Amino acid sequence: MVALLGDIALDDDYTHPLGPEKNFNESMYFNFFDRARNCGGFLRLGNRANEGYAEMTLTLYLPDGSVLFQYKRPEITHNDAMDAGGMRFEVTEPMVRLRTTYDGSAVHLKEPAQMADPATAFKNNPFKKVKLDLAHEAGGPAYGTSGRNHKVVDPEQEFAKAHYEQHMIVRGTMDIDGESFPVDGLGLRDHSWGPRYWQAIHSYRWLTINFAPDYGMMVSTIWRTPEERTQGGVVVRGGQMKRITGVDIDTEFESNDLYHRSLVAHLTLDGGERIDVSGKVMSFIPLRNRREGMTTHVGEGMTEFRCGEAVGYGLSEYLDQVT
Repeated sequence: MVALLGDIALDDDYTHPLGPEKNFNESMYFNFFDRARNCGGFLRLGNRANEGYAEMTLTLYLPDGSVLFQYKRPEITHNDAMDAGGMRFEVTEPMVRLRTTYDGSAVHLKEPAQMADPATAFKNNPFKKVKLDLAHEAGGPAYGTSGRNHKVVDPEQEFAKAHYEQHMIVRGTMDIDGESFPVDGLGLRDHSWGPRYWQAIHSYRWLTINFAPDYGMMVSTIWRTPEERTQGGVVVRGGQMKRITGVDIDTEFESNDLYHRSLVAHLTLDGGERIDVSGKVMSFIPLRNRREGMTTHVGEGMTEFRCGEAVGYGLSEYLDQVT
């Protein structure tokens, strides 16, 4: 049985009773990166059953630098399963093995930055048929909180009351327009539930890193407001976890000061140990979420990370509220 760190339980790997809040969201997210083939991506489903839809996102980074992308809001009426828009997540053995599949289309972007204007990007680029069938197996402990002792005061100011993450070993197949490719990589998954609006926080930086099947990092720094910041994360090596207590990230942006292209994360671990992790964005796509006149930018970068002699791959995700 895999280790569980925090107050999460095996049953938390399944969906939870639908909360009363209008913006109740239960989401699962899986990323994967195959260094041998220089490709990767992520899948996400967010059930917003009280609003009548799910958020379905597929992003695949291809070896030539292009990106396959799809986003839909399929109708749903319950929170009984993660199954919408051609995407499905199944728990084979809780906290140990899960399966993700997708069967549908995705727009092929030779210039992924075009997704800054989704309507134009979807209109002016070709679509490809995509099938994914991936098995995700625990590469370390699941860590996080169930939120059982968290009291929701103002649902509109919530981002997720419960959340956990886990490094994974990922194998399976990816089929693009009938041509099949094996996937043999590493990644990270997360699972959260509770009321959420993407506009409830000011910004965050989230790094998911895999150096080896038993060596990974998750780095997080969140600004609830421009003045209020939390820092955290973990280093997982050989099944053991060490907490990150301090995070400072130096970032180089494109000329628009929004799209990140490289970074250096200065980390402080439990006990005072300090390490630096550098990241170079290999492929980037700008995504967004809009509500009531507010626009949230989410920059997604497939990133090569280095820490000492270790070289790994993962995702650097930057969220900012923009005007």
